[in-house]
This record gives sequence, structure tokens and C-alpha cells, in this order.
Amino acid sequence: MSGTVTYYYSHVSPWSFLGHRRLIAMAADAGATVLFRPVSVAEIFPKTGGLPLAKRPPERRAYRMAELKRWPERLGLSLNVEPKYFPADDRPAGRLAAVALAHGLDVGALSERIMSGVWQREENIADRATLVAIATELGHDGEALVTESESMEADNRLAALCEEALAAGCFGVPWYDVAGEPFWGQDRLDFVAQRLGVV
Repeated sequence: MSGTVTYYYSHVSPWSFLGHRRLIAMAADAGATVLFRPVSVAEIFPKTGGLPLAKRPPERRAYRMAELKRWPERLGLSLNVEPKYFPADDRPAGRLAAVALAHGLDVGALSERIMSGVWQREENIADRATLVAIATELGHDGEALVTESESMEADNRLAALCEEALAAGCFGVPWYDVAGEPFWGQDRLDFVAQRLGVV
């Protein structure tokens, strides 16, 4: 069964990272297309009632930490629950992914590598040189892509993706949309799979 999953995500979201590879594999199994939509939580949260981590009550922060320890173990993934460069501004990486998307590059692979920079490799993804190195590592002209991502056009691209996410009802990431049906969080991927006819 084929279909399309519109996937809204942030490169600084551990939950986006935990679900990223699974979504791509699931879509491949279903013969479905993933529409990658990088967004910035700095744009989404203030407009939908979300709070940055530092402003959340201690009870919510404590439960988040419990889940961050629980899920990687369940999934067999390594994840640093307190990375050196977190929180980081997700807009530079979001703009880079938006530019890569416009050029028809493999945004799934690029975004996974950027997210692993935060959650596994202790890299600062808000740093220009880091993004250049990551894009170059994947065989792209990293300097050219990052330079383009610093343009007003790239900023507008990311803003448009954020507006698209808000119009789709997105208030948190990752957010998956299958034929107009929304699913929030990597822990809802079983429902996405069911919707795609994988299970």
C-alpha cells in the first residue's frame, strides 16, 4: 500500500531523532513517500502553547528525562540524554535542510546526520563550520550549501515550512500527517504504520 507521510521535525528534538530512521524504513516498506518538512520549535512553540525546556515545570522535565532513558534502550539506539550543545538554535540546521530540499538532495540522510551530531556526537549544530563539515561529509558542497542557507530566501523557505506545519495543526515534533490524519510523537509511529498498511 502506497501513500505519503508529511513529516515535520526539528534537528534539536531527541524525539525526532528517535523516530527518524524508523519512519524512513517504515515508508520504504509501505512504498510510501516521506515529505520532509524541517521546522523550528522557536516558531512552533510560542504560537501553540509550547514551552522551551528551561521554562517547563520540574515534574515535566523529570518525566522527559525518564523517557529519554527509556526509549533509546527500547530501540537499541545510543543517545546522550544531556548533550553538551543543547539547547541549540535549530534554525541554521533547518535552513540548511530547507535548501537541500529545494535542490532535491537526500534530506533524510542529511537530517539524520545533523540530529546525530546533537544526540550522539557532541557537535554544535548551530555552528556554521559544523554544518559545513556535516554536509561535506555526505558528499555535498558544504560551503556552498551553508552559504545559500544563510540567505533571506532560505530564511523565507524555513518560515514557509513552519507556517505549513502550523496550518496542519502541528504543535510539537515530530509530527506526522497521513492523508490529513495527524500523529504527534515518535511513540505514535505504530499508528502511522497501521495507517500506511504496514501492519
